[in-house]
Amino acid sequence: MLSLTGLPPATDADVARVSEALAMITPRWNVRILLALSGPPLRYNEIADKLPWLRSGQLHPKLQSLCDAGLVRRTEHDARHVTYGHTDRATTLLPVLPLVVTWAEQYLEQPEGPLPPIDQIEDSLTLLTRRHVAAILWTLKARGETSGRVLAEIVMPDAGWTAVYPPLRQLVADGLVNTAGSGHPYSLSTAGEGLGPVFGALSAWSAGQPLAQAARHPVWGQNNQAGQPSRAWVSHPAPTPAPAAQTQSAQRPTWRRTDLFSHALPPRTTPALPTGGIRR
Repeated sequence: MLSLTGLPPATDADVARVSEALAMITPRWNVRILLALSGPPLRYNEIADKLPWLRSGQLHPKLQSLCDAGLVRRTEHDARHVTYGHTDRATTLLPVLPLVVTWAEQYLEQPEGPLPPIDQIEDSLTLLTRRHVAAILWTLKARGETSGRVLAEIVMPDAGWTAVYPPLRQLVADGLVNTAGSGHPYSLSTAGEGLGPVFGALSAWSAGQPLAQAARHPVWGQNNQAGQPSRAWVSHPAPTPAPAAQTQSAQRPTWRRTDLFSHALPPRTTPALPTGGIRR
């Protein structure tokens, strides 16, 4: 795999896989289509009925891109009977989504009324998919407080060192990174630190590992204490992604015909930000 940053090779590959995973699911409507397909395989018109705001010309290329990504399987039973359904890879992705909702409800600015979980997911993914975001957050999590120049040398070694400041300013504006101002070092905010379960789960999923491995992630895992050697983290996806572990069953969303997404959120571990949260 071609190195994209100055991070160690295994970490660089990890960041690249998570960035690719986010790029697959973040485009508008992709998560909604995956949720609409959470039951038995559906014909095209049945999917369209579940997503009435999507014009026919919009749905077909979205389904094609999800098929190309290995998340949706198109089955041609005969010339007039074609169905679409989840692949195993998509099924193991679904338990990650409630973790995104939990983070959003805890750290994103909330409007006057509660937002549906699907909107929480889409808003969160938009923040995390911006270019260089994953690499910057990974570096700050691993190194702690770091100067802009050092971040530039690690995250974008082939660019001029000032190129790191636009994405850093955006991360500060988004509330994921803290700094005391120009010339001062950068560090993760409370919201940035709170992304651990999300990034750990996305890393495990994109590497074809059970989601239970997220807690042992060498950077974001809760089970890695300072001074302890981290577990080896595979540097390439497994040929067949492993199914989610049984211990994750409590986080798996339950689906209703009347609602695209409903689930019981895991208990919160830290209080909401007093300022109202990150701006959407």
